[in-house]
Amino acid sequence: MRDQLLGQAKRIVVKIGSSLIASRAEGLRPQHIERLADDIAILRTAGREILVVTSGAIISGIRKLELKEYPKSLPIKQAAAAVGQSRLMWAYEKAFERLNIHVAQILLTHQDLADRRRFLNARHTLAALIGFGIVPIINENDTVAVDEIRVGDNDTLASEVAHLADADLLVILSDVDGLYTEDPRKNPSATLIPLIAEITEDIERLAGVSSTFEGTGGMATKLRAAKKVGEYGIPTLVLNGERAGLLPSVLSGEPGGSLFLARERRLTSRKHWIAFTLRPRGQIHLDQGAVDALTKRGKSLLASGILQVTGSFEAGDPVSCLDTDGKEFAKGLVNVSSDLLGQMKGLKTADIHAQFGPQEYEEVIHRDNLVIL
Repeated sequence: MRDQLLGQAKRIVVKIGSSLIASRAEGLRPQHIERLADDIAILRTAGREILVVTSGAIISGIRKLELKEYPKSLPIKQAAAAVGQSRLMWAYEKAFERLNIHVAQILLTHQDLADRRRFLNARHTLAALIGFGIVPIINENDTVAVDEIRVGDNDTLASEVAHLADADLLVILSDVDGLYTEDPRKNPSATLIPLIAEITEDIERLAGVSSTFEGTGGMATKLRAAKKVGEYGIPTLVLNGERAGLLPSVLSGEPGGSLFLARERRLTSRKHWIAFTLRPRGQIHLDQGAVDALTKRGKSLLASGILQVTGSFEAGDPVSCLDTDGKEFAKGLVNVSSDLLGQMKGLKTADIHAQFGPQEYEEVIHRDNLVIL
């Protein structure tokens, strides 16, 4: 199964971690980008379509600005990103130019992905670039993206791009070989797990957290990315990007890395967007009857099953649905503002009409705009 999945993947998003191409001591390392470009060129020769999600702008800028430590203030981080991004793109341009491959820079923010029209426009742009045989080089727009620069998580960005591009495979290249049975730095007898059928709580407990200066992610963020794209039917390969030639060899059937399989249930693009791209503006607490109606009978959410409303949101905003234990089990687009819903909670439809008059929608969240997590 593993060899078949990797061999058949045509459109692949390759995420390159900052620790692979930049360091505090050296700044940007163009020779490392050239080595990775060589591997990507081999994949393109084999008929694969490649999109690159890259980190490294901030660490490259830190070197250019001669900063002695990772900046703590947001304006300095953003200044470093602005300086480093141009240098980073220049290195990719040069690396692929010698292979007669053209590249294009794309900088994204969460707002680009959260707005459905902008999301679809970005999807069409990526498709057009791929049609021209161009390799998109994608990064977070760190200079303006306040939330993302604080999180610093390009594994999540890569998972968003995999969904955006309707990819067949997400490859996360890092300085680790994959997921081990234990931390190999502490236990030399730990073994690499080549295939993960499902990301369970036991698997999540195996994930560590990176403490390197160069990168702010870790195996935990890679698992979250794999879980997210897995809901859209996209498997994820976590692979060591420091070994030249490993990427094309593994995709040709050689051993290496950890492959996380996708879920058999594949969400539609729109429902995946609701579940994993949009950020909830509030929470709706439901009684057990409403929870069962949504999860077991596929019903829409009505006001009668709502116990409590928290947060501030307007009609059309994304919200979380919480069960009686306070656990999020669904997300959806709400048809009623938080102010009005706070007054309607617990009321039957007839009572709502009597007190508030006819409403545009009877459902608080229609099942077509609801995703069970």
